[in-house]
Amino acid sequence: MVNDFLTEDTKAILLLCGVFGKDCSEKPLSLAEYSLLVRWLIKVKMRPGNLLQIDFINDASMGSGIDKQRLESLLGRGVQLGFAVEEWQRNGIWIISRSDGDYPARYKKHLKDKAPPLLFGVGNRSLLQGGGLGIVGSRNVDQAGESFTRQVAELCANNCMPVVSGGARGVDQISMNAALEAGGVAIGILAENLLKKSVERNARHAIADGRLVLLSPYHPNARFTVGTAMGRNKLIYAMSDYSLVVSAEHKKGGTWTGAEEELKRGNSLPVFVRIGNDVPQGNSKLLGLGAIAWPDLIDRNNFRQQLHDLAVNARENRPIKNLSLFDFQAD
Repeated sequence: MVNDFLTEDTKAILLLCGVFGKDCSEKPLSLAEYSLLVRWLIKVKMRPGNLLQIDFINDASMGSGIDKQRLESLLGRGVQLGFAVEEWQRNGIWIISRSDGDYPARYKKHLKDKAPPLLFGVGNRSLLQGGGLGIVGSRNVDQAGESFTRQVAELCANNCMPVVSGGARGVDQISMNAALEAGGVAIGILAENLLKKSVERNARHAIADGRLVLLSPYHPNARFTVGTAMGRNKLIYAMSDYSLVVSAEHKKGGTWTGAEEELKRGNSLPVFVRIGNDVPQGNSKLLGLGAIAWPDLIDRNNFRQQLHDLAVNARENRPIKNLSLFDFQAD
């Protein structure tokens, strides 16, 4: 039996989009396929939970173009779902869907129909309101970059700004650890193995203190792939008020691709970049795409306002595109 802490909508979305162990009898719906189904649900004024009633599956298939037998097979995985949810809950992992009230509003607003249907997480769910500074960069950061990253993370902690990062080796881990060591808050958005990272000693203490949340749109035991990393990157940007690229190789690697994607987005958030003589070439190239130079002088007592003012000044001449209907949907 599926645990009662899941809403009916979340149960349905897990059945449609979730991965349970090695069961591959039917391929779960992709984000694009699920979005097609959501459009139909909105049109007929229904919710995902209604699909748990077999009477609606035929209409859902016709309305979304998704094979009826596939929908039936996916929605019939209740036993597998029950075992999976029990294991996740036993390890302190919670699951929320786009239909849940505490799903990050920032994701729906910024990513629209590209917002992940499901989020798995461990830790303080109130931190899902997000905000703060997203810090990204190379796994193989040099000493200057490492020192810079620590200083910025400590500055965030001293100004009660969460640090948002990806938990990977290099800049990600340095920024999150430095923020936590300075008494701050961190939001880690993972591309792999949420379960393993959640039981690491440093993470356990910060989670217990309510200063860390780890989340992922992927199965808690998912392995790293380039695809999961790229999907994770956009979630870092969308969770943050501002982002900072510490080091990026020009047109190479996930840091460059993630920053470029955000800067080209119609509703892009402010992207700062470290400048100087010792930074990778990609950093200066990002300035040409609209990134904002990180200030040489920091107002430590008014850090938030300084970033806000710099972002407003940079945005003055940037055109604003019309919002999509997905900005306002609550599937």
